[in-house]
Amino acid sequence: MSFYIASSPHAHQRRTTSDLMRIVALAMIPGIIAQWYFFGWGVMLQIILAVATAYAAEALCLQARERSSIQGLRDNTALVTALLLAVSIPPLAPWWVIVIGVAFSIVVVKHLYGGVGQNLFNPAMAGYVVLLISFPVQMTSWLPPVDLTGNNISLFESIHLMLFQYTSQGYSVEQMRMVDTGALFDAVVMATPLDHIRSDLSQGLTLSESLQAPIFGGIAGLGWQWVNLAYLAGGLILLQQKVIQWHIPVSILVALAVFAGLGSAIAPDTLPGLDIHLLSGATMIGAFFIATDPVSAATSNRGRLIYGVLIALLIYVIRSFGGYPDAVAFAVLLANLCVPIIDKYTKPVTYGHGKGRSKTAGGGH
Repeated sequence: MSFYIASSPHAHQRRTTSDLMRIVALAMIPGIIAQWYFFGWGVMLQIILAVATAYAAEALCLQARERSSIQGLRDNTALVTALLLAVSIPPLAPWWVIVIGVAFSIVVVKHLYGGVGQNLFNPAMAGYVVLLISFPVQMTSWLPPVDLTGNNISLFESIHLMLFQYTSQGYSVEQMRMVDTGALFDAVVMATPLDHIRSDLSQGLTLSESLQAPIFGGIAGLGWQWVNLAYLAGGLILLQQKVIQWHIPVSILVALAVFAGLGSAIAPDTLPGLDIHLLSGATMIGAFFIATDPVSAATSNRGRLIYGVLIALLIYVIRSFGGYPDAVAFAVLLANLCVPIIDKYTKPVTYGHGKGRSKTAGGGH
């Protein structure tokens, strides 16, 4: 017999990396459909651009490394990276934003570190943070949900906006953010629930006053709550298919709920409750699809629980007191940095080598 040694991700089942990544991509479909329904054709266009860029960058890198392009493209890791980054950026961001982000994720974060299984950071989130820091205006120009604006942008107009940032009639992205009443969203407030709360609190409003805005229809934000619930459904599929284990997503959601509950009890006028934290922004896709990356996450079960709690703590602290309302990407990357130390102190003890066992075999002299 011969043993085949390969880099992570490793799974204790008869599934290849290609099979696992394919299931992850399929499990994202409910969330993608929800985003397309509430935010328009731009979501699908960003996905098409992202996937095309990812496969092109992957093929070029594999050729440069003298690896098989066909075999490398079939593992579907580039596909998942492209999908995660595409659904994380504003649907009508300029076309070059997603191209730069995906190219950075594949070329720098993935292949310069050795390819599949060697990356220190989650590629999609590293690309997202680079885009957010480099192009803050384009990366924060989210439109409100279609039901709120009354502007059901067609496929053709979405393409025109992504290419030129103007519709064929000359309306800019900023003008397309106009609500039915004719009032334009303030450029600082943006159009996401977390952004809106942060802007209102900075202007001296209370949380209860901020929650009266039209964007907070329903539980945690018109459209956003359903997007999060759709990704939750996809995450449950991953758990049912045993593609991921429960430790990371459950620890993230439970810890975030605890932190949000405590914060809301201490400062109800300034700190949102658990409904906003769990069902707004990228909470569910972060917990089930991003933080569970088998390469950059902790490996032991105890380590995964610590890793998940750390991510939840970072999300809550950055959202509540930091400069970025939706802190999932920063939290995951900071937790990635801590994985080596988490793994070091949480790795299972080899049978027969516990603390109480004598240093000599069998306790003899």
